[in-house]
Amino acid sequence: MKTIRRLIYGEVFAAVAFVLLAFLSLFFFFDFVDELPALGKPSALDPTLFYEVPHALLYVALLMPSRVYELLPIAVLIGSVFVLARLAQGSEYTILRTSGLGPWRALRTMLGLGVVFVLLTFAIGDYLAPFSDKNAQLLKARYQGNISLGQTGAWLKEKQPYSNFSVNVGSMSPQGELGNVRIFEFNNQGLLVSTLHAGTGQIEQDDSWTLRQVQRREFDTAGQASGRIQREQLDSLRWPSGINAEMVSVALLKPERMRTADLFGYIRHLEANGQTAQRYEIEFWRKVFYPLSCLVMVVLALPFAYLHFRSGSITGYVFGGVMIGISFFLLNNVFGYIGNLNQWQPWLAAASPALIYSVFSLGAFGWLVLRR
Repeated sequence: MKTIRRLIYGEVFAAVAFVLLAFLSLFFFFDFVDELPALGKPSALDPTLFYEVPHALLYVALLMPSRVYELLPIAVLIGSVFVLARLAQGSEYTILRTSGLGPWRALRTMLGLGVVFVLLTFAIGDYLAPFSDKNAQLLKARYQGNISLGQTGAWLKEKQPYSNFSVNVGSMSPQGELGNVRIFEFNNQGLLVSTLHAGTGQIEQDDSWTLRQVQRREFDTAGQASGRIQREQLDSLRWPSGINAEMVSVALLKPERMRTADLFGYIRHLEANGQTAQRYEIEFWRKVFYPLSCLVMVVLALPFAYLHFRSGSITGYVFGGVMIGISFFLLNNVFGYIGNLNQWQPWLAAASPALIYSVFSLGAFGWLVLRR
């Protein structure tokens, strides 16, 4: 059995690496083309710096670990289908079956291979991809401007003993300097007490915020009929807060680019401050279940070893494997949006595609392999 495992594992690893390299080459080209309009433009932070071809190539290269994480389950399916179908076409798999490779032993062999890809996918998605993606965003921010989340920035909320604060951060520089900060203060009755706008800010080591170019308005909540508003302008202001720099950077990044631990900590922060965390909970469970989809892919590929091929028919089966992999990727994204809109249980929205394809793959295995 060791010889059989070495044969199958070696063939599958080589095929998966080849498929992954082909996909990455394609996405590298597309990502680089997207960067072409920005080439030659001066930095918004330092006009002496220009965004050149080497910077664009480095930025796109830093995005590749995220691409590997997204494409690895699909590459596992296509590579496994190709190897097993080729073995079946050349009657090599028939020889392996007569040598003692029964259906259940073949299933255990493929599941063992799938576990390796599960661990690899988790390691890339939880450690390498977030690190490289963060450095890619910092590199781009250095030459093209601050890190921001669309036109609205990032919203955070904090509860303090006598007030509730809604905080909006427009952008963050590579050095951690905040831009276009707005803070809305409400009392425990939900009335607006004050608003604050700062051009720039910095989060200190004790998590307090040093705000500069401050415009503050304070409302008279005791005598609302008078409508009196106090205005003041300050060069700098210290705002005590429990929102640290890590929370701000997490809020400015897309949830799918966070580490699992960062997502869990950010979800707890949102729940503690009465904010909805549905989107982040779905992404958290997707990061938990997504590596396990490699197990589903190898089980989906196993029935292809028991098909009877004619000369040249292997191409159609490999194409079918490609379509199955793409459909899984699309369904995984669609269920995330549907679950968020319909307020499904986050774990159910994240696990549904893997459960559907698991039932389909086990059904195909039971009908084609065991019964036929």
